[in-house]
Amino acid sequence: MLSPERSRASAQAPVRCPGCAPSTVRPAHLAERCIGVRPQGCARTRHRQSSTGYSQRASSWRALLAIGRPHRRPRHRETAKSASPSPTPDDHRLKRHVGLIGLLFTAVGSVIGSGWLFGAMYAAEQAGPASILSWVFGAIMIGFIGLTYSELGTMFPVSGGVVRFPHFAFGSFASYTTGWITWLAAASTAPIEVLAALQYGSNYVPWLQHLQDGVAVLTTPGYFAAAGLMFLFSLINVIGIRWFARLNNALVWWKLAIICIVIVAFLSADFKLDHFTHPAQGGFLPLGWHGVFSAIATAGIVFSYLGFRQGVELAGETDNPQRNVPIAVLGSLLLCAVIYILLQIAFIGALPGAALANGWQHIGTTFSGGIEGRALAFGPLATLAMTLGMTWLALLLYVDAFVSPADTGLIYTTVTARLSYAMGRNRNAPAVLAKVSERGVPWVSVILAFIVGLIFFLPFPGWQKLVGFVTSASVLSFGSGPLTMMALREELPNHHRPFRLMGGWMVPYLAFLSSNLIVFWSGWDVVWKLMLAVVLGLVLLALHEGLRGKHTPRLDFKAGFWVLPWLGGLALISWLGRYPELDKHAGNLGYLHLVSGVAVIAIFSALIMWLAHSFRLRGRRVLDHINQNWADAPGEQPG
Repeated sequence: MLSPERSRASAQAPVRCPGCAPSTVRPAHLAERCIGVRPQGCARTRHRQSSTGYSQRASSWRALLAIGRPHRRPRHRETAKSASPSPTPDDHRLKRHVGLIGLLFTAVGSVIGSGWLFGAMYAAEQAGPASILSWVFGAIMIGFIGLTYSELGTMFPVSGGVVRFPHFAFGSFASYTTGWITWLAAASTAPIEVLAALQYGSNYVPWLQHLQDGVAVLTTPGYFAAAGLMFLFSLINVIGIRWFARLNNALVWWKLAIICIVIVAFLSADFKLDHFTHPAQGGFLPLGWHGVFSAIATAGIVFSYLGFRQGVELAGETDNPQRNVPIAVLGSLLLCAVIYILLQIAFIGALPGAALANGWQHIGTTFSGGIEGRALAFGPLATLAMTLGMTWLALLLYVDAFVSPADTGLIYTTVTARLSYAMGRNRNAPAVLAKVSERGVPWVSVILAFIVGLIFFLPFPGWQKLVGFVTSASVLSFGSGPLTMMALREELPNHHRPFRLMGGWMVPYLAFLSSNLIVFWSGWDVVWKLMLAVVLGLVLLALHEGLRGKHTPRLDFKAGFWVLPWLGGLALISWLGRYPELDKHAGNLGYLHLVSGVAVIAIFSALIMWLAHSFRLRGRRVLDHINQNWADAPGEQPG
């Protein structure tokens, strides 16, 4: 028998890891964990040192100061905080069939969806000519968020990354809560694209939609048409990711060509410069700065930019994620921001004077044109083209009104399935969601996305009714990304980062602040519905945990409890705010105006950021989650 002292020494002695380079050693009590973890030059693991296998963590304030410093790799040995997987597939059954152009075009195809068909009109209604600034500010704010996800996406190129990154840093409770919000946002995006296609189609088939309180909504036959399109998206996804990428590439070339033709045609028509500054219409800022920032959240501006996420969500299925992910994320944002700003300028200048007769707020219902005098709200760009005598352009737009939303809906059906797949891999959702077919498709998740998509048509039967919810849910889910990046900078300081974001804590803070501001500007009438959906998700989590009993993985509630004051605080601030305007009787109190609201959100964001950073998971738990999520699943059989 060994003495207790000798037993402990033996357990802590470094041993060679099977399959690794001769120089690679690791603590004995961690030897069996060698799954997907490797250093430069080693196939399976990284060096770990100290008697426990984990080095002492630095204090929080020192970590914050060190975040922006250049990366330095130790010459010989790394601490446990640096031990993490290299970018290899997270699941051997998912196929890496998406190249650089495929991933970039997936992101671009998501950005150029229904937003470009309606965003110019709704933004002009809410902000007038200053809607140009709304597109600029929206691109900058989403750009901050995209930068943080570029670093995370190249560190861990996994499918469903927006859901899985918080799991690494904060555990199951935080990842489930943010993952539930993310999944709701993605699941409701395919339906919104279907609604956009049908809204334009109603110019030719009027029984698809009708106006209700000035907003186009589905008729009963329209619901059946919407269900048919959702089924088509799901069917294409079941075929496989390779066919999806090929089809998407062709559709994106079409969309880019059409939007460029529209911009040139409107700019070369009877362009009216006085629309941008005419005093009778309120000048450049007819609705003030309140309208500028409100348009960012509710006119489809942020909704349009959110497509950048596909570069992150499909990182586990691209052949070179270290190169492809940042190019897809940042390239899609930059390209599409320029396109959208030019389109907004062209739309405002090409509007006939009659459209402004009742002010900017009513251009969608005041002006009629196109087929049988249908209102501008049913198809803004096509109706405007008809009025300008460009029948050929209107016909192209009616075709594209199906192609653009259909392509984006197809993409989001793919992404929704990957998100529920990721939650199944996180083990905070039913494991059946992670079942993968022989074609590399999470087919159970595809079916679930189809069913939930149909449900979303019931409370939100129109494009404008649904866009605010999708925007708020999406940016709220993105808020966990900057916090995760800060936590992993502390816990994995020496991890190889192909794309390393400079600037210390500043960019993550601005990204988190941007997320919270966009939710605030969405208005209380949207936020309370979103928070109700969050409560429903927590109830489902409780049921899931109760049914699994002893087999339930740890929730890590202590590391993720900050989610509750974050969401609760946002709901309270929104209720106290002036978004939407009080005359809409949404139930908000109106105490916080634009400036005071921004100030409160700025302080609140800093407090939540500090709270999340202070209670994050520490070294061993971080590595446990990474290895568990990153390992191949040899026991998983295709369903």
